[in-house]
Amino acid sequence: MEDDSGDEILDGDQSCDPELHHHQQLEADMEAVRNVFSDSAVSLREYESIDEIDIDLNIKGNSLNAEAAKAWGVNQSEPIVIRLHLSASQYLDGPVPSVEVFQPSNDDYLTLGKQLQNIVTVFIQQEWNRLTNESVIVGQKRRHSWFRPSGTIKKFRARLNIWLPLSKSSELRDPSAKGRKALPAIKLNRFKNHPTSFTLKNPSGELFTYTPSGKRVIVSAVKPSPQLSTKQLIELLFTSQAIINCKARPTLQHGFLVQVIKYTEQRLPTLNEYCVVCDERHVFENGPTLKPAVCTRELCVFSYYTLGVMSGSTEEVATGAEVVDLLVAMCRAALQSSRKSIIFDPYPSVVDPYNPKTLAFSPKRKSYERLQKALDGVLLVRQTGQGPYSDMKKQMDKVDPLAHPLLQWILASNRSHIVKLPLHRHLKFMHTPHQFLLISSPPSKEARFQTARKVHGSTFAFHGSHIENWHSILRNGLVNASHTKLQLHGAAYGKGIYLSPISSISFGYSEMGKGQHQMPTKRDLIQKNTRINRIKQERKWEARFLESSTINCIALCEVITSKDLQKHGNVWVCSTPDHVCTRFLFVYENGQVGDVNINTEEAKVQKEIIQVIASKLC
Repeated sequence: MEDDSGDEILDGDQSCDPELHHHQQLEADMEAVRNVFSDSAVSLREYESIDEIDIDLNIKGNSLNAEAAKAWGVNQSEPIVIRLHLSASQYLDGPVPSVEVFQPSNDDYLTLGKQLQNIVTVFIQQEWNRLTNESVIVGQKRRHSWFRPSGTIKKFRARLNIWLPLSKSSELRDPSAKGRKALPAIKLNRFKNHPTSFTLKNPSGELFTYTPSGKRVIVSAVKPSPQLSTKQLIELLFTSQAIINCKARPTLQHGFLVQVIKYTEQRLPTLNEYCVVCDERHVFENGPTLKPAVCTRELCVFSYYTLGVMSGSTEEVATGAEVVDLLVAMCRAALQSSRKSIIFDPYPSVVDPYNPKTLAFSPKRKSYERLQKALDGVLLVRQTGQGPYSDMKKQMDKVDPLAHPLLQWILASNRSHIVKLPLHRHLKFMHTPHQFLLISSPPSKEARFQTARKVHGSTFAFHGSHIENWHSILRNGLVNASHTKLQLHGAAYGKGIYLSPISSISFGYSEMGKGQHQMPTKRDLIQKNTRINRIKQERKWEARFLESSTINCIALCEVITSKDLQKHGNVWVCSTPDHVCTRFLFVYENGQVGDVNINTEEAKVQKEIIQVIASKLC
């Protein structure tokens, strides 16, 4: 039977029909992918009537940690597909391939798809330009002439001669080296002002760490090797921390397709650290948090909101109306605080819908009154509106043209993963129906945390903070506020993040002590449920948290039990932010509070916490 689509898929061990005139290097590069990764890592779709093909490069979805995958909408059970559309006969000599990024059976929108597509497209464009320029330099050689049919590089010594040792007169000598052979000056100059420290090994086998200021510190001395060949030296340098960072260009040793896969794998875990529009590193005082986001540069803000560039990268930040209303309530609390000039951080960057060339809200021109007016419009519609989200948007536009843009910003700027927990995953001892998974740690911090936990172990403790602070916490992470303008309660036990295994102490930090707080009786709960059901029938939905007279939040954190955790009775202070990760958020409304005698060090409490965390149902 004929295939109506007119195309054919070849993968695995299937070979291509030689009559289709595939480029010789294409065959070699695909075979290299199979050898370096697996047979399933690459597949080919051919278009019979035209000289075009689709090459699918399959990146393992489980390369992300579980929490990052959930937050970014990645199905870990299937690969992320990088589809390249290019010429079958010309391959590297043809036009730059177009790029698609998707997951085959992911029903939900792949949150990171647009961002990753932009990154891979730019990388391939740079590779095309670089190879073109190099072919001109060496005498108009064709792009694919850099490769042998086996997929290895020819002339790699000439292409990478900047890494070869220089003459003694041009070497940089370190006074502390005491006769040891220093690394070439050209190499050190290349890494001056590098944002992080990095380690290199010289041909004698000695390891040196270079700080961002350029200072060299010897790490250790290892047994010297006889003499490294040029190939060994290149492999050594390309695997050093100095070069292998997320934006470093992988070697072409195994061909172009392997290079694309390796570059994608480098970038994938760090997407949250770079702007979804300009792909420049975010500048955060306390480091990146979990969710990808647009940076504060005005050009990126305009592109994001007016042109829709990368707008899909941060869609569906909130899951369900209850989470949306919680984020709005936190924003309201921060905006109404007497400390709003300090804690309302970040301040919105919102494009004027009537004049897309200007910002209606800008951190450079703060207007809390106008911001409050727009937020009042959001609150009015969320409290009284009915129908689908599109109808609410129309209602907001009528009330205030800046109301809906502000709501969009509130959702998109939340850089933590917050999801309502189903009833069967509730921690019963917390006595609140409003329990959320709260993950704000980026993959890099979570990896450091897991490493430290293997060495020192971990435990659980509460962290309480006033509702007005949570707008900032969800966007900047849990930080050490001691002796800073953010400090509210003092630092009697030194600098660090304050925690407690006793719920009543953290409840106090969340300001639950102010006002009437009592455990609801069974009769109270029945009456409240009756009232809630009546409101739901009247409005079809409930504006949770937006009508509450008081809201209090408390987080349950996992903390490393190292020497950096100082215990002063039931008040714990962790001086290392990397050693504290939020796991849950509990919300209490209208003056209600849970059991004040919970102790996370009790075995039965710890057992219940671990069971809930272990169940992968979120």
